[in-house]
Amino acid sequence: MNKIKHLSVTRKIDYATYAGVILAFAAVTILQRLDMVSRSMEGMLIPICCYVVMAVSLNLTVGILGELSLGHAGFMSVGAFSGVIAAMSLRDMLPSEPLRLAVSMVVGALFAVVASFVVGIPVLRLRGDYLAIVTLAFGEIIKEIMNCLIVGFDSKGLHIALNISGTVTIDSLGLDETGYAIIKGAQGATGTDKIATFTAGFILVMITLVVVLNLVRSRAGRAILAIRDNRIAAESVGINITKYKMMAFVTSAALAGAAGTLYGLNYSNMAAAKFDFNTSILVLVFVVLGGLGRIWGSVIAAVVLYVLPEALREFADYRMLVYAIVLILVMLATNTPAVRSMVGKMIPRRSKGGA
Repeated sequence: MNKIKHLSVTRKIDYATYAGVILAFAAVTILQRLDMVSRSMEGMLIPICCYVVMAVSLNLTVGILGELSLGHAGFMSVGAFSGVIAAMSLRDMLPSEPLRLAVSMVVGALFAVVASFVVGIPVLRLRGDYLAIVTLAFGEIIKEIMNCLIVGFDSKGLHIALNISGTVTIDSLGLDETGYAIIKGAQGATGTDKIATFTAGFILVMITLVVVLNLVRSRAGRAILAIRDNRIAAESVGINITKYKMMAFVTSAALAGAAGTLYGLNYSNMAAAKFDFNTSILVLVFVVLGGLGRIWGSVIAAVVLYVLPEALREFADYRMLVYAIVLILVMLATNTPAVRSMVGKMIPRRSKGGA
């Protein structure tokens, strides 16, 4: 009886999360049509969607799986650059911008999945601080690789080179008269078509919520939660630790890759330095302040904390001080016994009979 009641409560929370995102999108769309959204705020809508997806996907690894990953920006970077390459290469083949954006996001997600497998197979054998350090190193390695990447496109197809020696330029690719540069090493992606839209961002957020919430409520999700709560006990009842850890890790990376593509196609210029360690920490802050395991908390925290610095711009030199104070107050407010008790009731636990 208690289990049925618990499932009913969690489902209501899930539906409330969906409804809240839909209502927010509808409200912003109406305000845009009424010209009641400022230019600065309008420019933040797509990045907000990207960071919501990043926060929710990282919560799957950190909050649901219970593993600390500090390289989430690396997967976002892989998705961003692979998605930009796909979008620019398919410019003539797919003139429809929405279709090209969708295809590019799928490409970005797939490349992020490949990267997560390459990293996850050796890394997920580690735990705690060791896992955090290795994922941090992965993020920095990806950033350096992207700084060396030179990509161009012409009638013969893609031309790719790595500027490891520091002497390779876009001219070294030998592009013909129809060719153009897509990525110029440390300069990053330049001249990118800005085809990202707020509607696409909303759809990606909804897909992310559906994927993550349904995974958490599924049998596989209960197995992942069991691994988080007690790895030894989970393994003793026959749960495949590697399988379910990889499932959560790959799903998280795929969503981050799609968010990276959307982010990259929102700007005409994008450098690899944007996806550094600070970006991973920023997303981790969203997850921690929103609540580990609380998907709806990650959505709210990502929106509020991304918009907050812009809202505090009138404080000039003191805005980051005010921002830090707000973070401390939020952390204190969410660390009360009442909130911890509420979180414990909302996060499903493994039953005694296994997953």
